[in-house]
Amino acid sequence: MGFLRNQFANVVEWEEFRDDMIFWKWSNREIKKGSKLIIRAGQDAIFVNNGKIEGIFEDEGSYNIESEIIPFLSTLKGFKFGFNSGMRVEVLFVNTKEFTVRWGTQNPILIPTPQLPGGMPIRANGTFNFKVNDYVTLIDKIAGMKDSYLVEDVKIRITSVLDQLLMKWIAREGKDMFNLQVNASEIAKGIREDLDMEVMDNGIAITGFQVMSFNYPQEIQDMITKTASHEMIGNLQKYQQVSMTDGIASGKVQGGGMASDMAGMMMGMTMANEMMKNMNMNPGQNQNQGQPQNQQPQAAAPSASEGGKRPNFCPNCGAKNEGANFCPNCGQKLN
Repeated sequence: MGFLRNQFANVVEWEEFRDDMIFWKWSNREIKKGSKLIIRAGQDAIFVNNGKIEGIFEDEGSYNIESEIIPFLSTLKGFKFGFNSGMRVEVLFVNTKEFTVRWGTQNPILIPTPQLPGGMPIRANGTFNFKVNDYVTLIDKIAGMKDSYLVEDVKIRITSVLDQLLMKWIAREGKDMFNLQVNASEIAKGIREDLDMEVMDNGIAITGFQVMSFNYPQEIQDMITKTASHEMIGNLQKYQQVSMTDGIASGKVQGGGMASDMAGMMMGMTMANEMMKNMNMNPGQNQNQGQPQNQQPQAAAPSASEGGKRPNFCPNCGAKNEGANFCPNCGQKLN
């Protein structure tokens, strides 16, 4: 008798588990005497009868359905009369983890901007996070019609509206259209809130949304890079000099050709302009360079304190004077 009883035993478990599967339905089979329920880590088991939730079991482990599960499923009419006949019950296994999904725009999004009449074509990429948060809604809107539900199904739902939301929030928060990364946090926050409203009717919550990068067309990116280089150097003339010098040093501008001749001419003109500018800034530096080299400067006139040339003989006594201020013989002051 024991053998006959055990041959009808079932194991109720998530048999087709996949890491990218949001839920899986155990259905179209009977729960019989001796059946066991196995719940693994990261799973919830929901007993459903006629679309109505009869019980939710969250703790991982192995449970005897008759003794450990049935007491919580007293509303199931078939179980009130024991296991004389099997009872068909659906068990929905739900993946409780938070999913992370990469997203990216398939085609450029044309963002209106005054600088470009046709709009700025922008691509973007990043990630979003979601998890199941409402079992009743999930069963009512999705699980009642599907046996399983994949992350890819949610991604398709999200990306179908993502382009419109990107346009909305870039136009609202993109204060600098050529540097959207500065406002990426505000743009992502607005999109997350809108996406959460979009999928909440499926029993799913968007728990995070991130914009990793905004990508411009190559010609726009080149213009941004060039503008940043000018601003970094702060001087267009110096930028030209540095660019030309780098070109010659790297071998991109080589001698013997038109490019080299143009480079030499531009460098010569730049140096001449620089010299003229320096001369205009310092007009008093070289004003004596035009005088003949053999011309000597005139001797300075003797000052009044020196009294001019002194006499060779004292006018008082006639004694000879050797350039002294006073006569050595009589003491007469000599002027």
